[in-house]
Amino acid sequence: GSRQSPSRPLSPAVHNVKPECLDAYNSLTEEVLPKLHLDADYPCDLVGNWNTWYGEQDQAVHLWRFSGGYPALMDCMNKLKQNKEYLDFRKERSRMLLSRRNQLLLEFSFWNEPLPRQGPNIYELRTYKLKPGTMIEWGNNWARAIKYRQENQEAVGGFFSQIGELYVVHHLWAYKDLQSREETRNAAWRKRGWDENVYYTVPLIRTMESRIMIPLKISPLQ
Repeated sequence: GSRQSPSRPLSPAVHNVKPECLDAYNSLTEEVLPKLHLDADYPCDLVGNWNTWYGEQDQAVHLWRFSGGYPALMDCMNKLKQNKEYLDFRKERSRMLLSRRNQLLLEFSFWNEPLPRQGPNIYELRTYKLKPGTMIEWGNNWARAIKYRQENQEAVGGFFSQIGELYVVHHLWAYKDLQSREETRNAAWRKRGWDENVYYTVPLIRTMESRIMIPLKISPLQ
C-alpha cells in the first residue's frame, strides 16, 4: 500500500531472560553484537537494544533493519549459520533465556526514521493489536496525527507486522524521563486534531500494551 516504505524489513526480537542471568546476558550481548556488526559483509543494521524497565521484567528487546530488503535478510541468515563466534554466542545465550520471539515488520512511510540519537533517554514501545482489516484506516489517521507529536523529537519510529502475529502496530517514542513523557503526552491533547485521531483509532484496537525501556550501552538509540 502507499502507506508503507519500500521493503526494508525490520526484525524485533524479544528475549525473556532468567532473572539471575540478566546481567550476564547484557554483558555477553554488549561484547558480541558490536563485533558482528563491524563486518561489512553483514547486511544488517542495529537500530536499538534495550532492557524493559516497566512491563515484563527481565526482558531484552532488540531491533534490526535489513536495508537491502528480503535478499539481505536471507544473506544475513546464511552467513550467521557459518559464523562460529555467533553460534557460540547463541549457545551460551540460550542457557540464559526462558523464551524468545520475533516478527518481521515494515515501516510506515509517514513516520520518523529511527535514526541513532544521543541520550540519556527512556523509550516507550507501544504495541497495538488491531482488528483485522483496519490497518489502512489506522495509517490514514496516523499520517495526519503524527505532526502533533514532533516538537520534542519524541517520535522515533512506527512499524506494522508483516510476518508473525498480524495486524500488530508498534510505535516507538523517546523521552528524557517519565516526567517529560507525561508533559509531552499532555501537550498533545491541547492541540486541535489530536483528540480526533484518538477518537477514530481507539475503536480499531483489540488490545494495547506499553513498555518503558532503557537502552543498553551498545544501542544506537541512546
